[in-house]
Amino acid sequence: MPRKPHCRRIGGYPDCWVFSPEERSQSDPVVLTLDEFETVRLLDREGLTQEECAARMDVARTTVTAIYENARRKIAEALVDGRELRIRGGSYTLENQETDLIPEKGKNTMRIAVTYENGEIFQHFGHTEQFKLYDVSDGKIVGEQIVPTNGSGHGALAGFLKAAQVDALICGGIGMGAQNALAEAGIALYGGVTGSADAAAKALAEGVLRFDPDAKCDHHGHEHGEGHACGHHADDCGHGHCADHHCEGN
Repeated sequence: MPRKPHCRRIGGYPDCWVFSPEERSQSDPVVLTLDEFETVRLLDREGLTQEECAARMDVARTTVTAIYENARRKIAEALVDGRELRIRGGSYTLENQETDLIPEKGKNTMRIAVTYENGEIFQHFGHTEQFKLYDVSDGKIVGEQIVPTNGSGHGALAGFLKAAQVDALICGGIGMGAQNALAEAGIALYGGVTGSADAAAKALAEGVLRFDPDAKCDHHGHEHGEGHACGHHADDCGHGHCADHHCEGN
């Protein structure tokens, strides 16, 4: 039986998850794992040595060499053959995020995050400066907390929510890169919602939130319909989302 690979530590999720040539071939996409992406980021973008990269990722230098060679080969295949390149999966764990002020989530508790500004749902996920967190048990909100995001960018925000043990996000507009990051983190998305953050969180806790499953981020405005009721989706937001190939195990 093959041995499970050691988790490779990565700095966070990327902002862009799909790269596609204008004249795309009919071949299957090339899939670059997140740990492979991290070696390219650290070695080629940040200019680290392989020894430094190994220390950052908490693996042996020989492991970094093997991961990096796989990554370079996949990138070459995408460029030379005109194939779409997608980033996803891998054996990894996220670097520790600054979530010391956020309490551990209780057992059998769903944690909802809402993009937050002055009591309302902030309408641009990638620029939100605060989240309001709601802990839900038995369909009722049992705890609330407003927390700063500690940064910006879709990948960084998704990583922060993952570290904060968030199960579901309520927001307004949200781009595809952010949607991919949330999906990778196992966080259910309820986009295209406007109005009171408290009212939206209560509605999701009760399974009656109306949201837009096709909400997109529009820099010129956010006119998202709210024509979809979550029904019993709230029961599925919080548990068992971590993929088997991840190492977080929350």
